[in-house]
Amino acid sequence: MQHSHEALDRPGGFAKANLLAPLRHRDFRVLWLGMAVSLIGDGIFFVAVAWESYSLWNAPVALSIVGIGMTVPTVAFLLVGGVVSDRFDRRLVMVWADSLRAAAVALLAILVLTDALHFWQLVGLVAVYGIGTAFFTPAFEAIVPELVPGADLPAANSLDQLIRPIALRLLGPVLGGVLIALGTGIAFAVDAASFAASLIAVLALRRVPRARAELEVSSVSALKEGLQFVRRRVWLWGTLLSAAITYLVFLGPAEVLLPFVVKNDLHGSAGTLGLVLAAGGLGAVGGAALMGHKGHPRRDVTVMYLTWTVATLAIAGYGIATAAWQLMVACLVFNALEAAGTIVWATIKQRHVPASMLGRVSSLDWLISIGLLPISFALTAPVAAAIGARTTLVAAAVVGAVVTLSGLFLPGMRDIEGRSQGDPEAGSGPAFAELASSSSFVRSL
Repeated sequence: MQHSHEALDRPGGFAKANLLAPLRHRDFRVLWLGMAVSLIGDGIFFVAVAWESYSLWNAPVALSIVGIGMTVPTVAFLLVGGVVSDRFDRRLVMVWADSLRAAAVALLAILVLTDALHFWQLVGLVAVYGIGTAFFTPAFEAIVPELVPGADLPAANSLDQLIRPIALRLLGPVLGGVLIALGTGIAFAVDAASFAASLIAVLALRRVPRARAELEVSSVSALKEGLQFVRRRVWLWGTLLSAAITYLVFLGPAEVLLPFVVKNDLHGSAGTLGLVLAAGGLGAVGGAALMGHKGHPRRDVTVMYLTWTVATLAIAGYGIATAAWQLMVACLVFNALEAAGTIVWATIKQRHVPASMLGRVSSLDWLISIGLLPISFALTAPVAAAIGARTTLVAAAVVGAVVTLSGLFLPGMRDIEGRSQGDPEAGSGPAFAELASSSSFVRSL
């Protein structure tokens, strides 16, 4: 189960600057060495979870339930994770979060290796994993600007855009497919061990003192401040709302039914699934490299939405494909375009969101964008049972693309195109709560 939405809230974009420049800074170098190993483990984990789910219960409803079990706790704790990451030592937040995830995966490995795993236990443990993710992600997003000077931050974020898909979407799934051939329990054990690299790296970071005024703000006030910031900017709340509806439509079917098609329609192995997902990783790297060559587009919001629209349409390839190589092409195209759009989005956020609010805005990004994912997972199985897995995938792609493109035409969405970096009024507009209550607005999406 590859979570493509994990790329949604990366904290920066791709730059033409020297990509290796941030590695001169000791703390950033240490962090990313550890993160690279851990991300490979995450790629193994997603393939292993999908394969184990269908081993225990060979029906789309199995991975739907597992997806719900992972995303509901993540969504429920994201706001808390964002506030905590802005108020406390981000190193310690990351350590505790990764310790929790490592413990869950280690227990999962033990249960599989001893042939004692039941489906309800799998759901419970991925839920614990999801809680850890809700705290780790905002803290990681916000700690990067503390580790490198502002001049090297674009290059640091560019390096992130290259390393992340290589580890998470390319090397991890391929290695996961190989390890699952030896035993799913072994795959989980390797992932659990990979967390050690992350923990060692985070513990080795030097503590960055936090401003007293920042720490004295109450959690409730900090949360309100973050919500107010988002709802006053059309480009921000409009994109998050568009993503929420689009992900509701297509992401559940894509993540649940792609492994099902590989296993049951094409009669492929876990290695086949790993290669399909790895093709997506290769596409993401290619998309990042292309953006690095082209640079940030002048009409960034327009380019972002058009790219995401075509990416969503590529999901239809999962329903049309009759061979594994065709699935690989569809996955490559989807991830290449998704990555390109995400880099533009991340750059826009970095230019217009104050550093002191990155943790909160990042958590709100996740919360709103993936808030409806549990419903998407829940609906996938009955819809697939009614109209078929392949038809569900094609329909989800078409409807999702229409919804994505509609977001571009929200009043004021493109107002920030050409605005200066850090303009506090860039993209200001009507409050999210006011427009969201309008039935005509909802229909326009």
